Amino acid sequence: MSSSKDWDAIVIGGGMVGMAVAYGLAKQGERVALLDEGDDAYRAARGNFGLVWVQGKGLENPDYSRWTIGSASAWPAFADELLARTGVYPDLSQPGGISISLNDKELSDRVTRLTALREKLDGVYPFEVWDARKVKEMIPETGPAVAGAVYCPLDGHASPLRLLHALVKGFESAGGKLISGVRVSAMDTLSGGGFKVHTNREIFDTKRVVLAAGLGNRDLAPMVGLRAPVAPNRGQILVTERVKPFLKYPTLHVRQTHEGVLQIGDSQEDVGLDDSTTLAQLSRIALRAQLAFPLLEHVNIVRTWGALRVMSPDGFPIYQASTESPGAFVVTCHSGVTLAAQHAGPLANWIRGGDQPTETLSFKAERFYV
Repeated sequence: MSSSKDWDAIVIGGGMVGMAVAYGLAKQGERVALLDEGDDAYRAARGNFGLVWVQGKGLENPDYSRWTIGSASAWPAFADELLARTGVYPDLSQPGGISISLNDKELSDRVTRLTALREKLDGVYPFEVWDARKVKEMIPETGPAVAGAVYCPLDGHASPLRLLHALVKGFESAGGKLISGVRVSAMDTLSGGGFKVHTNREIFDTKRVVLAAGLGNRDLAPMVGLRAPVAPNRGQILVTERVKPFLKYPTLHVRQTHEGVLQIGDSQEDVGLDDSTTLAQLSRIALRAQLAFPLLEHVNIVRTWGALRVMSPDGFPIYQASTESPGAFVVTCHSGVTLAAQHAGPLANWIRGGDQPTETLSFKAERFYV
């Protein structure tokens, strides 16, 4: 195998996380190559629900709440930047989002948890509690089964496909090189600094390497003195035919896209690497959605899919620089759309030599091995 030219950074993984980091590095003048395995990989990005979501994030870790709030707040400028650079707008809509409750206990429990989190964040965590009358006033199409909802003005949604398209286009226009069909087999840490990345096609020389390969990070991380104990968690989604616009606010389980179709999802399943769909889960998801929005009874489902989230043991990201192999980083999370603005901004700045964002200092993998 021949060795490629030197790169400032090699990013491994072309999903939402890897593309955001690669774009963030390339737009600042770094010479970046992104190695993508191809469609044989378990791609979390292709099953993303598309929420830009703050509500409920970080109930057990306020740092994650701060990190998420920062990204949601940065998203409008981030979306405008992508449009200006690429001509592709990721269809961001941020009118706020709601979590619908179908009984009083569900609503009460949610409010209790969010109130406790707001206290931990010194009040910097906006949300409103809507009773059933208020929900009906704001969304007339809700049904009698709705007991209430929680509204967060920071929430919204975007098109995952348009976002990924914009990131790829922005990355390449900034001089980045996307190389597909590449599988990494080994990484050598060089004594004088830098790495040799061995693949099925060639060997790449680079100053830094960023592991953003989702579930693949489990095997890649130990090659550069890191750990990434991530596991798959399946989510299933139903997609309807186009419907006359009625749902201004995205909800945690149902959202209406820019094109008018409805995406419906509400499952978290530990089933290994099985990304298929099941009638039992799809039926449960559809029933909850219909209870919230009775008009869905007469709407046709046109397709369904299952996809694997990339989850750490506590559900929070892993962001870590290697001390054993300086210049190597692992980046993994399950909120690739929500956190895209942070990954392309502050996190990319850290990787290229800046300070690590303070909100992320607790997200090292060592927390799982204490």
